[in-house]
Amino acid sequence: MLSHVLELSRAQFAMTAIFHILWPILTISLSAFLLLLEVLWLRTGELMYYRHARFWTKLLVLNFAVGVVSGIPMEFQFGTNWAGFSQFSGQFIGNILGFEGAMAFMLEAGFIGVMLLGWGRVPRGVHLFATAMVALGSSISAFWIMVANSWMQTPAGISIVDGKIVVTDYVAAIFNPDMAWGVSHMWVAAIETGMFVIAGVSAWNLFRRRNPEFFARSFKIALTVLVFVAPLQIWLGDSSGVSVFESQPAKGAAIEGHWDTNKPGMGAAWSLLAWPDQEKQHNDWSIEVPGMLSILGTHSLHGKVKGLTDFARADQPPMIALLYYAFRAMAGIGFAFMLLAFWTAYALRKARGSLAALLAQRKLLLAWVLCIPLPYVAVEAGWIVREVGRQPWIVYGLLRTKDAVSTVAASSVSMSMAMFFAFYVVLLVTFFVLARRWLRTGPDLTSTPPAAVAAQTPTTVSGY
Repeated sequence: MLSHVLELSRAQFAMTAIFHILWPILTISLSAFLLLLEVLWLRTGELMYYRHARFWTKLLVLNFAVGVVSGIPMEFQFGTNWAGFSQFSGQFIGNILGFEGAMAFMLEAGFIGVMLLGWGRVPRGVHLFATAMVALGSSISAFWIMVANSWMQTPAGISIVDGKIVVTDYVAAIFNPDMAWGVSHMWVAAIETGMFVIAGVSAWNLFRRRNPEFFARSFKIALTVLVFVAPLQIWLGDSSGVSVFESQPAKGAAIEGHWDTNKPGMGAAWSLLAWPDQEKQHNDWSIEVPGMLSILGTHSLHGKVKGLTDFARADQPPMIALLYYAFRAMAGIGFAFMLLAFWTAYALRKARGSLAALLAQRKLLLAWVLCIPLPYVAVEAGWIVREVGRQPWIVYGLLRTKDAVSTVAASSVSMSMAMFFAFYVVLLVTFFVLARRWLRTGPDLTSTPPAAVAAQTPTTVSGY
């Protein structure tokens, strides 16, 4: 029964996490994009930037609303499904989630109303400040969530007293070994996702010749960001991978289908493609590059890379084939994004920025449209690698997942999971209906900024 409850609880948390992560990554990037647009409008006075801000704000608000609602069930599960985890690590995880709610979500939720409804009602400087606070709040939220998750990957700054953690050094716990790579890799992934959505939506309208002057501008802004962000993300991913081989060698071996530790003086072979068989503890077939895994995993020619057979079966991550191919999907999409961004930048430079030349690139525009789902696939694949690869530990090396699950009836978990699934389907359908309406309506190219509101100066009330 406990095993059944464990599997159901893991499946439920995976379902809610996979659905919820779709929304905050776009909120982070769209809010930063809107801040950039508003700064450009205030500095240049060009109406096109103002109209862009009003158009893309509608997508941000829709995305933010679904993200907030879909994230609530996740936090409830810590008490309903994972009581053992909450009791063990609540002193740290509870505080971090509290920081996220008080410092990030409240900031973001408090100012999004001013950003949405404050046009013409507050001074332009105040409106810009509100937009900045929404962008800052979404990024701070990502920071604290990733701090909590990174601590689960590489716990630090704590001692265990009577079966529970006690934080002895908050700085060490927050800035644990995985934190810098986890936070940066996730934040840049969010920016990359948003830029591909903006570029893809813009490319679709350019492909259909709808408001080409308007969407050419958003397309070029997103492309400019991606030319820098796409290669940065590859570097962050590589550096994060080296950290994984140091701190979680079983996960590193699993995502590379690496079973046997390389001998001294010999580099570990890297399998480009393979089919890992966990039952037999080897790959059924493999296309290998000699010595390359040592270079990738340790940045040295003959670096030692521990194989999975060095770990007891109970300490090996499950579903090795899923981890292996999820990692390759994530990495492959990342490299494809960099190539597409560079190819497009080269084509635009060759065309000398001509709108007619851009509209003539039909296949190129279609490629951007088809890429819209891919950053989401990459993010989901990355989270599968990160979370499944940590198993069988919920807090790596300290608390096993099977010891963290609540003692509840399997029927209760099944019922709540079915309810969450139905609720998420309704949310997803609602989002697509409203997003389709937003796309069909398009931007308002006749809108003008409301009259600026003068900042109020404080008045003195006599007699008090």
